[in-house]
Amino acid sequence: MHPFVLNRHDKMVFPSNFVPELDLSVVDNLDHLDRVIRRDFETKAPTGTEILQRVESSHYTSRYELLRDIALNMFWIGRYALTMYEKRPTRWRDVPRHRNDVFLPILTPWEDGDLKVAAVERAYAALPPTWDAAAEDRIFTILFDVFKHRKHHASELSAIKPTVAEILAEPRNLTFRLNGYDPDFPTFDFDDIIDCAEGTPELEALHRWAMVLHNQYPWDRSQAELVEVGQLGDDDYVVAFHPRGPDVRQFLRRAGTGGSVAPISPTPEATQPIRPYPAVNVRTHFPVRPRIEALAVVHGDTVCTNDDLIRNSAYNWSPMSADEIRDKTGIEARRYTSSSLEAIALEAARRALAHSGRGPADIGAVLVCTCTSSRLIPSVATWISGQLGIQQTHASFDIVAACAGMPYGMSDATRILQEVERPVLLICVEKFSDKIGNVRPSRMIFGDGAAAMVIGVAPEGQPSDIEYLQTYASGPVSQVNSILWPNPAFDNNITVYGPEVKALAGRYLGQMIDELKALPDPDGQAASLLDSIDLIVPHQANKTMVIQLANQAGLSEDRLYFNIDKVGNASSASIPLAIHDAVRDGVITKPVRVFAPGFGAGAVAGFAVMRVDPAVVAIADPSPDHTPRVDAESAPPSPAQSSDDVHLAFG
Repeated sequence: MHPFVLNRHDKMVFPSNFVPELDLSVVDNLDHLDRVIRRDFETKAPTGTEILQRVESSHYTSRYELLRDIALNMFWIGRYALTMYEKRPTRWRDVPRHRNDVFLPILTPWEDGDLKVAAVERAYAALPPTWDAAAEDRIFTILFDVFKHRKHHASELSAIKPTVAEILAEPRNLTFRLNGYDPDFPTFDFDDIIDCAEGTPELEALHRWAMVLHNQYPWDRSQAELVEVGQLGDDDYVVAFHPRGPDVRQFLRRAGTGGSVAPISPTPEATQPIRPYPAVNVRTHFPVRPRIEALAVVHGDTVCTNDDLIRNSAYNWSPMSADEIRDKTGIEARRYTSSSLEAIALEAARRALAHSGRGPADIGAVLVCTCTSSRLIPSVATWISGQLGIQQTHASFDIVAACAGMPYGMSDATRILQEVERPVLLICVEKFSDKIGNVRPSRMIFGDGAAAMVIGVAPEGQPSDIEYLQTYASGPVSQVNSILWPNPAFDNNITVYGPEVKALAGRYLGQMIDELKALPDPDGQAASLLDSIDLIVPHQANKTMVIQLANQAGLSEDRLYFNIDKVGNASSASIPLAIHDAVRDGVITKPVRVFAPGFGAGAVAGFAVMRVDPAVVAIADPSPDHTPRVDAESAPPSPAQSSDDVHLAFG
């Protein structure tokens, strides 16, 4: 499944936000599955009884609120079928009796179902439209047809359905019977769902939800009833459940044997080092002084706005508006790429080499800072070395330091420079767009991008461009594990635990400021290194959070530069992307001293204090709001027109 596609209306769509998929390969047992299901479906979804209570207490003030609760309720009801099974209406005589991979659900009649259905129908008619009465009516028609034909309780559904032999052991068990089945019953195909378009992002998301839910019951729902399996006739149709794929079959086997849970070792208390680690004064510590010869970047080629996020809100998301996302994060848009991580890293490297005037024979080392590469062998750095035509380097390797990637990479580049006295190619690159799934905090924050720097040797007698370097790592376990990928608890997608991230960022930023206050101005003019800083370009983590933390540390907002509002958080690439944009936007017009702090996953952090000359920056992408189409090679096939049958049935 593509992480994102552009539909025929040129709107961005995240398929995984509408078609629930669980990575059952990382689920150990039924308890683990129960926790995942509860998180994805039950936490946000109201029961039918709760919807009735909300109707009776006049809780709903608009149609959208009611429609959203109905949809969430129906996703909860279908939580196992949506994620584990394929439903196949089958004539009873044709249902295998002794296979272990064909199942029938045992169901309990829905208590007060008619009362709840009538209350919802009455409430919808009485409520005012929220945005678009016609669109809301279309959505209600689809959702309510599914809701009103419910026959069974949802709270008693089990993840593992009984086999046919098991359900027949008690003939009074109830299951679905369809009084007639039309295999041509109209459903929405994938292109219908992707191409759905409404003028309001919230309604567009809800319309897609409704289409997915409709497809879960591809038969005339008024003809469905619950009957005892002992009363089924040969020509009756039942709804047989089949595992969606081999991962479900393997999970069912694991669950049948109880699964396995790895023991959790006790968490030790974090202890302070025996003495602090001082920042490295590059001018005095290293005889070979680094010089920044070039900086080039590649932004993501597709803009994903906050409205795009809302029109793609997933079935397990809390309702948020585009403005609320902006207020919470400072982000109005983030950039995604249709290319691979390796491709944008290579392009940034080529641009940096061209701007510096360097060729493959000049490069002594290639360092790649990334936390989102799926490549292990060969490393991205060695792969890029080969693609650039470099016969041999002193070292080519990847560095996993997440959002502190640039200061970590600069530190290693400066050390290697002492040995080889040849330019080091430092690349910071991330691609988050295909590692987020439907995890809302991650989707709000992260973007894609690449930056490359050529760090060479300063001419004899010239000062170093990189003046101070500092790196840190570790802390309390809760902070070390505050950002995880892959995270088995969230379908192996990247996950952010906000309070812990804020705690580690605050801890490190305060420590950095204290160190800068204690260090001297390299030029001997200001009272401290901190006072000599012309511009602070922080890791673009979360603008709202970073400004709060900076204010607490005594830094005013006007000393900080942000581009996160248009680019999002690109982790290791965020600082060099921001430096490029500061030059492009005219914020940096002459050589300035920049303080660049980074902090993030693994409780890593670091900073660089450096001189940035705008002349070394290769300006790219002069129009940050440009949204080009995905290139033809990586784009999915053009969608077909929506089904005439579906439009006839549902308007």
